[in-house]
This record gives sequence, C-alpha cells and structure tokens, in this order.
Amino acid sequence: MTTDIAPVPDSQHTAAPRLHLVRAPGRFAYRLPVPPVSGVLRPRLLVVCAVLGAATAALFWVGLTIGDIPLPLADVLRAVVGSGDPGTELIVHELRLPRMLAGVLVGIAFGVSGALLQTLTLNPLASPDLMGVTQGAGTAVVAGIVLGWDLGPGTQILGLLGALTAALLVYLLAWKRGTTGYRIVLVGVGVAWICTSATDYLLARGRQFEAQAALGWLVGNLNGRTWQQIGPLALTLAVLLPAAVLLGRLMDTLQLGDDMARGLGTRVQSVRVAALLCSVGLVAFGTATAGPVAFVALAAPQIAQRLAGTAHPTPLASGLTGAFVVLLSDLAARKAIPGTELPVGIVTGVLGAPVLLWLLIRANRAGSGG
Repeated sequence: MTTDIAPVPDSQHTAAPRLHLVRAPGRFAYRLPVPPVSGVLRPRLLVVCAVLGAATAALFWVGLTIGDIPLPLADVLRAVVGSGDPGTELIVHELRLPRMLAGVLVGIAFGVSGALLQTLTLNPLASPDLMGVTQGAGTAVVAGIVLGWDLGPGTQILGLLGALTAALLVYLLAWKRGTTGYRIVLVGVGVAWICTSATDYLLARGRQFEAQAALGWLVGNLNGRTWQQIGPLALTLAVLLPAAVLLGRLMDTLQLGDDMARGLGTRVQSVRVAALLCSVGLVAFGTATAGPVAFVALAAPQIAQRLAGTAHPTPLASGLTGAFVVLLSDLAARKAIPGTELPVGIVTGVLGAPVLLWLLIRANRAGSGG
C-alpha cells in the first residue's frame, strides 16, 4: 500500500516535495525527493531500542544507589545536580558515577563492535573476543602493566595499537584475492590463541604484584573506574558510533553476496576494511577501560537481532543491549556474594557461555558452521 503525504501548497501555489511511504510487513519504506533521502523504518526495531534505553537508564540509577553505603534515590538525584551534601556528592561523583558510565559506554562499544563483525563475516559466532582483536588489545595492555610503564591515558593508545596489530594480522593472513567471512573467523581464532599465549608468558615473567594487577584487569572489571578513563572512551564513541550506523546501511548489501553488492555499487573491500577498523577502535578503547569483558560482543548482537526481528544485528540495538547486559551483570556481581564485589567479567562469562553453546548447536544443526 502506497501513501503520499504532501503539505498544503502556499498562496503562490508552489509545488511542494511529496513524502512517499510504502508499507510492507513489519516496515515502512520512505522517500523524500527534496532533499533526496530514502530509507526503511522498522517500528519493532524502534520500540525495542526505546525499551532497551529505558531499561538501561533504570539500571543506571539503581546502580548509583547501591554500595557499601546505600543511598536513597532522592539523595542521588540531588548529588548528581550538585545540591546534595558534600559526603553524598563525593560518593556519587567520584566513585559510583564513573563506574556506571563506564559500564554503559563499554557495553555500547562491545555491542556495536560485535554487530559489525558478525554482519561483516555473516557469522553469528564472530566477535572480537573470539577473533583475536580483544586478545591483541589485552596483550598490549598487560605488557605495559608487567613492564612497569606508568601509562595513565596511554593505556587506551596501547590497547588500540595491540588491537590494530591483531586485526591487521588477521586480515593479511585471511587475504587471498579478497577476504571471506569464514577465512577471517578461522584465522582470527588462531591469532587469538597466539595473543593468549603471549599474555600468559608476560604474566609468568612479571613480578607478583604486577601479575596480580594484570589478572584483575584481564577478568573484566568496573571497580575503581575514574573520569580519566571515561573521557577517551566517550570521545571514541562520539566519533565511531555514527560511523558504525552509516556503515550498517552499506553493509546491508553484503548480505546479498559480493558480486551482487558490487553490482549495486558497493565497494566491498573498502566497506569491509572500514567496518573492521571501526570495530577494532571500539573494542580497543572498551578493553583498555574495563578489560576484556567476556561474551558481551558475542551475545549482545544476537539478543538484539532476535528482539528486533531483523535479518542481521543492527549497531544501535546491539549497543543498547550491550549496555543493558553489562549494567545488569555488574549489579549481579555486586550483590551475588554479600560483602564481596565480583568482577563484572565473571558474571558476563556465566551468562555468555550458554549463548555460545546454543549458537554452536544451532550452527551444527543447520550444517552451516555458523
């Protein structure tokens, strides 16, 4: 069914551009001649994103009230706007607010990164923590910790260099007159094990207190996050998140195969490289901020895809799902054992492992390898 929506002409009877809407099951296609804009609106996807955003916001505020000193929500709200008592403001601004913001930003970064890789490779098992990207960032940061470098803000840069090196190695080894999703995944698994072995070697050679610090970070942890760590990740998301959304539209054509995508005018290898770089940047800064939080990049896109009913994971829904999963896991980690705060990576590992097993069983039954 086609519906034309046109504004009433002005007194001079000038022709006005007409908005063309085409309704299809589960979506609306629209086209506006001036400016030349077209696209597809999916009501279910919009509703899912709104619900995920509201649920994440609720977890965010609940997390600000939980800690060694429980705070009423009203006191937290006053502290956030700067009208609370000094003690409450100190707790909220310096301890809890950076932690909760880190959880949101890290979840978005990992969720979007996983969505890009899974769409790029056409494989639901593809994620940065299974393809060597996260391990590359982790190896670089652990090297800095074990070698005793006072990194400070340089942690993010070191993580980015490690992730870029691992991703470049994967891409070069998978290249054979182009790349395919399955070659990238298989080579990525091998690179992941190489980086894991290098990390284990660094931990074995490091001194005891350095190895303990590195192990605490490798689990994936939001404890003790500071504003200094939040800034670089927030800036990265401000730059790469819009790029990921734009790439998502270009990558839709890759679902049709390389030949069809080229026929539609898509520069296949350029889009693949851009998506890979965007994914690497997101996971590198996320890993440098909170460590390699396990399975978020794998599970969040798959959960988002099934909630939204789309053919492949979308970056925005995957990012919101990642933020929700990280905050929910962090709250569970803080309440699971009274008097003890577990690293968030332990809880995401417990939740993500069944998702990985389910994807493997599903791929085996389909006979497609993913």
